[in-house]
Amino acid sequence: MMMAQHGNNNLTLTSPYQWMMKLKHKSKSPFVVGVLARPAENNAQETNVYKDNWFDHLAINHLSKSVQASTGHSNGKSGYESLVEAAMVAYKEFDSNEQKEVIIQALDRAFPRPILMLIRTMLPPSKFAREYFAAFTTLFFAWLVGPSEVRESEINGRREKNVVHIKKCRFLEKTNCVGMCINLCKMPSQSFIKDSFGMPVNMVPNFDDMSCEMIFGQEPPPSTDDPAFKQPCYRLCKTKQNHGMNCLS
Repeated sequence: MMMAQHGNNNLTLTSPYQWMMKLKHKSKSPFVVGVLARPAENNAQETNVYKDNWFDHLAINHLSKSVQASTGHSNGKSGYESLVEAAMVAYKEFDSNEQKEVIIQALDRAFPRPILMLIRTMLPPSKFAREYFAAFTTLFFAWLVGPSEVRESEINGRREKNVVHIKKCRFLEKTNCVGMCINLCKMPSQSFIKDSFGMPVNMVPNFDDMSCEMIFGQEPPPSTDDPAFKQPCYRLCKTKQNHGMNCLS
């Protein structure tokens, strides 16, 4: 963890965002890192090409195996296709409430509880913690969500670098399904991060361009008021189900 020195009640260390970006620029590995609207089919058909490195493959396969273990269904695929296949099984075999719980179980399997508790203890909710989580996400979770960048928002009347802007979500791009985005990513991720770290986060997907914003420190709205739940699915939804105007059921 980063160490801080205090003087005149001011932190003298580099901000979490600047520190993370220094680490990112030192790495020789290529990084693919990073409102709500009606789905746009043309945008959904334009796909990015990812060149996963050894760390990406390790992380992807680990999470895929965790999802497979939680659903009780294994698959013979590898890489991101294996993760997508495992997610599709969860989406088809369980109802919307069960889907969220299955993914939370998978995340519990994937990330050791003692490490999560240590991070929660060392990073209680604060401006520093919110910016740290945002910077950490852009640096270490590109393999999961795709290109992202840190942006600012206003919290309690001051500006903070607490927002992760995912330029085009890799998971949504691969699944092409609004329901899978919400039930297997947005909802379980919000709950897991809040329960594991004590850090509220609101994930705001934009189904027009497949971007998304993770706003650390902001409580998500209840599902009854969340605009994401009012979105129709893509016409070319890859789950090949007839979702009609609501693919969340």
